[in-house]
Order: sequence, then structure tokens, then C-alpha cells
Amino acid sequence: MKRKHVFLWFIVLFVCVFAETSAQVFPDFSSAVEKASGAVVHVKTKAEAPQQDLFGGFGFDDPFFQYFFGQPREQQKRRQSRPVLASGSGVIVSSDGYIATNNHVVEAAEEIEVVLNDKRTFPARIIGRDPNTDLALLKIDADALPAIVFGSSDELKVGEWVLAIGNPFNLTSTVTAGIVSSKARNINILSGDMKIESFIQTDAAVNPGNSGGALVNTRGELVGINTAIATQTGSYAGYSFAIPTTIVRKVIDDLRQYGTVQRAVLGVTISDISDTLAKEKKLQVMEGAYVHSVAQDGAAAAAGIKEGDVITGIDGRSVGSVSELQEQIATHAPGDKVNISVLRSNKPISMDIELKNLHGNVDVLTTSTLDQLGASLEEISEKEARTLKLSGGVRVAKVKKGGRFEKAGIREGFVIRRINNASVQHVDDVKKEVERLAVSSADNALFISGTYPDGRQAYYAVDMGQ
Repeated sequence: MKRKHVFLWFIVLFVCVFAETSAQVFPDFSSAVEKASGAVVHVKTKAEAPQQDLFGGFGFDDPFFQYFFGQPREQQKRRQSRPVLASGSGVIVSSDGYIATNNHVVEAAEEIEVVLNDKRTFPARIIGRDPNTDLALLKIDADALPAIVFGSSDELKVGEWVLAIGNPFNLTSTVTAGIVSSKARNINILSGDMKIESFIQTDAAVNPGNSGGALVNTRGELVGINTAIATQTGSYAGYSFAIPTTIVRKVIDDLRQYGTVQRAVLGVTISDISDTLAKEKKLQVMEGAYVHSVAQDGAAAAAGIKEGDVITGIDGRSVGSVSELQEQIATHAPGDKVNISVLRSNKPISMDIELKNLHGNVDVLTTSTLDQLGASLEEISEKEARTLKLSGGVRVAKVKKGGRFEKAGIREGFVIRRINNASVQHVDDVKKEVERLAVSSADNALFISGTYPDGRQAYYAVDMGQ
């Protein structure tokens, strides 16, 4: 064979081998995108925010402003506000209109609009929110929607391909690809009283607007809800984080059924094991969750867990860190029984535990009537009542951002005296009026009167409509 022909055959062979190798190195994600993209929606929100203060920075609440111009009415304040628009993503989790998203996407929203992949738009309402996991559940009035198929985040492996689908910078239905960089990652971004962080870390590009969108595997199955990025600029810088479906499924099921999460707790104070801690406590392991203290009436105490134990497994699954333990417990409800593996004095022990809720029992919790107000209330003491020259009342101890009290203009410290012409002496009096309004077909507002600590009287109308 001539040398020229040998060279040509070599080129043909090289092209064939390269084509086959390329097909293996560069996978085709189009099938996964086709299956999942229809279930990812655009979530648009509207909220009110005060405009920049007038008169060189003096605002309505500034004493200088009040001295010259008087105390403005709430209506005047509202005229000085402007709508703030924001957007994120969401995932259709059932064909009858339930949508999972991030709590931070909707927590301050006054209006929510959902745009489907086919460009149809629907108003949405919040079914429930869980700041501890940064998840929220929305509902739109629509049927026969393309719901996502849930996959198992437990089965994800580091190095496996995943896709992020969402609406970064209002660019709808954007798809990016990356690999799982790590699992059970705690990045300390949540601020809930019982925050649970066990993120899937990926290098799929995620930017503002992706929050609440889908992280899917190569089969198009949901494995996480995209939530955060690690950045010093506000834009994607290499790593993104998603809430695993082990947590997502439990939280949204609870929000849908009860309006609040049925959270199981062990009743222990724990930490990861550092080299310093291991040397100090003479531990022979570096993985697990070290028990610093045990709540007296908690599930752990009842089962016999002690200070100094190292929790190493749940139901036969190994526990390498606090975040892994939190993720596994988060999949359970109060009343569930689990088997826990611990090391005590470096010797393995196994014990069965019945998990409890925050109140130390296994009762089902429902959304509190007063949670609807977006405020924490407390009764004033007799001494405070005498100081304020009142016979009694209920103080607004804390006003939650985006809640109904905040929207009505009620501030912390306000003492409620009457609601809808009924006298208020105790927190239960407020609860009864809220419950009465819930079954009334004629009224949809609470008319509240009371006083502030400085003696100023105030009157508010709190809209209780959906």
C-alpha cells in the first residue's frame, strides 16, 4: 500500500475514534432538559418600599420633620412609597398547581405572579413558608400542569453531572450544566431558629433569578432546589448550592398538609469533630456529630444518649458531620422511630429513639392563628399597665417583615386595646377575633386601636383577605 493511502486511512481512523470519544466525554443533556424545563416557572413578586427620604435625609419619623410639618397619616406615608419588583424561579411539584420555591424569593411579597414555561400567567398565593430551610410552597389555580419528577438526592455522587434550570437576570428557561462538587455542605447563610443546612454544592452556573429553580440529574429528575451562590461580587463565581430533595419533599408535603413543618428533633447540642476536640476528648474518630449536651425532656435523653457520645449513624446510614445528621433527621416527623449508632468511650452502641417535636411531644402542629398577623404578641404587666394608665392590653413585641401588621403600619411596642370594637386584655382575645373573622362572610379586616409607650393613640385597619 502506498504511503499516501496509509496516511489517509490513519486520518479516517483518528476521526472515527475522536468522534466516539467525544460522544463519551460530552454527554447530550437535551432529553433531561425536555423532561424538566416545562415544570420550571418564573416567579415575579411586587412589594412596597419607602422612597429615599426627602429634605436632606429627614424622613417622616425624624423629630425635626415632625416638629415643622406634623405627624403624617399612614395614608400619606403610603403615597410616598413605590413598588419594588423582583423575580426568581419555582418548580411545579404537582399537576394541580402547587409550586416549590425559596422562602427568600417570596417572604416580603405583597403580590406574586407565576409565569409558566408556555407563557401563561397566574396570580399565586403562599401556602406556607419555612425560613429554617429557605423553602416556600405556592399555589396557582390551574390544572393539568407538567409536574417535575422527583429523584433521589441521596443517590447523587460527587462528580456526577447535574443541570440548573431557572430564570437568571429574567432570562427565562435558562439551562446550565456542572458536576456535584460536594454534598451536605453547611455555608451558614440561614437565620432560622432551627436552621437546617445540608446543601448540594455544584459548579453549574447559578445567578440572581435562579433561586427556587430546579437542579436535576441527567434523567431530568429533581434532585435539589437552587438556593445560593458563593460570591464576592453578587454574581456567579464558581460554586452554587441547592437544597436536596430529601429535605424538599418533606417540607413541601408538610406545608401542603399542615401549613407548617412537622419538625422532628433529637434534643441535643452537637458539633462537628475537629482535631482539637478529638485530642481534648480522646476520640478515635474524626467523623460524626459530637454531643455536647442533652435536653432533659428530649428524645435523646429518653433513649439514653449522653453528653460525650458521638453520633455516627441513623438507621444504618453513616453520619459524617452535623449537616448530614440534620439532613437525615429532617426527613422524619415527630413520632417516627429511628435507630441511632453512637460511640461512647470509643465503643459502638446502638439504640432506638422516638423523635419528638420542639415541645417535647409527638402532637401534630398546625399554623398558629396569630401567625397570620405576622407579629409576636405578649400581655403587658400590671406595672406597665399602671405606667401607661391602662387597665390592660396586648403589646406587639415583634413585627415580621412582610407581615400583615407591618403592611398596616403597626410598629413594635404598640399596645392593642380594642379589635373590631371588642376589648382586648389577653392574647387569647386577639386570637378569638382573628378566628371569628376567618368564619365571617361579611368582614375581611381587623380594625385595631391602641396606644404607643409615648402615649400616642393610633388606629389601624389590618387587611385579612388573601
